[in-house]
Amino acid sequence: MIDKSDVADVPAAPGSAAGEHTVALIVFPGFQIQDLGGPLAAFECASKLSDGTPYRCHVVSQSGGAVSSSSGLAVLTTALDSRRFDTAIVTGGDVSSEPSYHPVLAAHLARLGATGGTRIASVCTGAFILAESGLLDGRCATTHWRYALLLQRRFPALRIKSDEMYIHDRGVWTSAGVAAGIDMSLALIGEDLGAEVARETARLLVFWHHRPGGQAQFASPAGREPATDRMRDVMAYLGAHLSEDLSTERLARIARLSPRQFGRAFLAETGHTPAKTVERLRVEAATPLVEAGNLPIERIAEGVGFIDPERMRRAFIRITGHPPQSIRRMAHNAGAPVRSAG
Repeated sequence: MIDKSDVADVPAAPGSAAGEHTVALIVFPGFQIQDLGGPLAAFECASKLSDGTPYRCHVVSQSGGAVSSSSGLAVLTTALDSRRFDTAIVTGGDVSSEPSYHPVLAAHLARLGATGGTRIASVCTGAFILAESGLLDGRCATTHWRYALLLQRRFPALRIKSDEMYIHDRGVWTSAGVAAGIDMSLALIGEDLGAEVARETARLLVFWHHRPGGQAQFASPAGREPATDRMRDVMAYLGAHLSEDLSTERLARIARLSPRQFGRAFLAETGHTPAKTVERLRVEAATPLVEAGNLPIERIAEGVGFIDPERMRRAFIRITGHPPQSIRRMAHNAGAPVRSAG
């Protein structure tokens, strides 16, 4: 843990023009390239859409130079050194075993946090570096669900909420996996430039605008890609016929198996029962329609195959943690999209 008393003022990032909002995207060897690319694309699009303050993004690392990602793709970076930024976002990284320690990066983040004026954030397992800096002590935070328990064990002073997409607690933001990093970036853009710019940014990214920070983390409906053509055909059929009756018997006929054989095979290949998969697919299809606010909840429920709005409400609560009406309200209030935790 970093000693916060041993910090010094950090000068502003050199070369930044007046009126620019500077963003540091912090990487390290083995970082996840999508944790960098998602926020970078969001800030780039927002700058093109805004008539106000543009973003100037800097990809930075401990020593500068080329830094290899977990995929092997390298990016050129500048050294952190004595730079100060308006926003600093720590990417996640290769955590095949468990996140490693980064004391120098953590110390620099502690200095940024101590001087004030820098909004600090992390994507995925970047939360481990923020925690190492001490900036998350006493705060609520999140990370990818797979590593939430490890983060809590390693840093007991944190309050981990593993079921949320992203959290804002007193100037420090944390988010779950790759897509949640884009969600968080859209929330940051909404805070800086307003809801309309954030919505248009999401549209340019072909990304729904936008999942609320309190929405539960959940994986893709199938859990994992089916291993056989037989089950891939079933998944394709589901996507094209959500509004219809999708009983196990009907799906078993598509797979050319008995209902009992189909149920066992589907669970083994996807990790979910057919009924749970259908429910998740319908929730995913309904969510952007709910957020858009143009259609009554009753029509959405009918259109995606729920028997009635109450059944859709229960499914939303099970999968997202929120009823459709709450998600619609949070999407409507996207100009201030994240509640403060605590």
